[in-house]
Amino acid sequence: MKHPDNHVIVLFGATGDLAKRKLLPGLFHLAQAGLLPDGYRIVGSSTSRSALSDDAFRKHTHDAVTAFGLSEPSGPVWEAFEASLSFGAADPDNPKPLLAAVRAAEDSLGRRPRRLFHLAIPPPAFRSVIAMLGDTGLAQNSKVIVEKPFGTDLASARALNEAIHAVFDESQVFRIDHFLGKESVDNILALRFANGLFEPIWNRNHITHVQIDVPESIGIEGRSRFYEGTGAFRDMIVTHLIQVLGIVAMEPPVTLDAQPLRDEKTKVFEALRPIEPAHTVRGQYEGYRDEPGVAPDSQTETFTALRLEVDNWRWAGVPFHLRSGKSLAQRREVITLGLREPPLRMFQADLPRQVRDHGNKIVIDFGDPGWIAADFLAKEPGPAMFLGPARMAFHYADTFTQAHGLEGYERLILDAMLGDQSLFTRSDGIERIWEVSAPLLESPPPPQPYAPGSWGPEPAITELIAPYRWYLPDDTGAYNG
Repeated sequence: MKHPDNHVIVLFGATGDLAKRKLLPGLFHLAQAGLLPDGYRIVGSSTSRSALSDDAFRKHTHDAVTAFGLSEPSGPVWEAFEASLSFGAADPDNPKPLLAAVRAAEDSLGRRPRRLFHLAIPPPAFRSVIAMLGDTGLAQNSKVIVEKPFGTDLASARALNEAIHAVFDESQVFRIDHFLGKESVDNILALRFANGLFEPIWNRNHITHVQIDVPESIGIEGRSRFYEGTGAFRDMIVTHLIQVLGIVAMEPPVTLDAQPLRDEKTKVFEALRPIEPAHTVRGQYEGYRDEPGVAPDSQTETFTALRLEVDNWRWAGVPFHLRSGKSLAQRREVITLGLREPPLRMFQADLPRQVRDHGNKIVIDFGDPGWIAADFLAKEPGPAMFLGPARMAFHYADTFTQAHGLEGYERLILDAMLGDQSLFTRSDGIERIWEVSAPLLESPPPPQPYAPGSWGPEPAITELIAPYRWYLPDDTGAYNG
């Protein structure tokens, strides 16, 4: 594979939670794997109120890698990584400390290294930081990683894109969704297009429905300020699940290069029908309004389940059911494709519903490390023809070594350094998703209560998916629904 050119990586929000948990440990893991450039420098940045000295930033990074990294920060690789760290505060009215830190980092590398800016900052700060990068000339010879949310509706998404495009060309912009950096999500492309077994049946003639299910067992964990202004739909459905839908539903691209791959995803988004409020269930877990910072009459949803339709030749008539929420029974990340049943009259007429439900499915678990399974019916041992559920499964952990595997953020940061936009969201795609979301955002149904530890509001979620059922495998291999 290609090796990145020399880079100065500027991490805005370097003292924040995302940087502590994912970005700083992820950068060190890339260094350990030998995937960072031969010459690199990492400049942390924040506002003057949370500015650090270089030594304090190195200690902060050491603590982050110790707490959340895959290995201890020690040895020659850590020493080189630690030496690459510096800090430069940046306020829109006073960018001088940042400018000095970037220039010092570039001078130490020589030969005009590339710049990569990662905006791990709250959305209200995006425009001022982007404008500052333009005004100071730092945007030249650079790329920028933008964190979600990419707006909160169509108007705000367009305004954000206009602000970005005033400084950066779209070819310089990397809107990051760590779901798309997962090995198991990327493997959907290999499953479909590298195997003659699956692609011929990947259409409405053989698939009856598709489910993309990402429940979370945790609550909002003290993030009421963020969550009250966001909710489950904006936080998970728009940003993550519909992006995964784009990969599941896309046509075969000519190549896996960025433009043809993103063109096919965008065609899926263009084919989406507007989301109907009547085909949506919004929920709120019991006790959410008691969380500190949550309004006593809050209408924010902590759960969303909905039906989407892709109106094209491949998928016409096939419902896509998406579900995600907080305080649910399990944390899972699962795609289920229901296959059409063959005639079963040759077998016993009273085949139990439980047995029928376990057959004729392709299940993709895209949690780390993930697995893929084909569920089918087989003859049980004995003199009579009785059918029972069976499964053929591929598990990443059992098949490939995970020693050099990359987490989503690590893979995508590496791709950004390489200039590969294949797994990043394009401006027209995100605007189209907000466009089809408009009916729901304008007339959202009231959130229905559900018990923490359940699967969401009943009977609404069962009625939403009828005549199908939710097929989320639990730890025992059984299915809820």
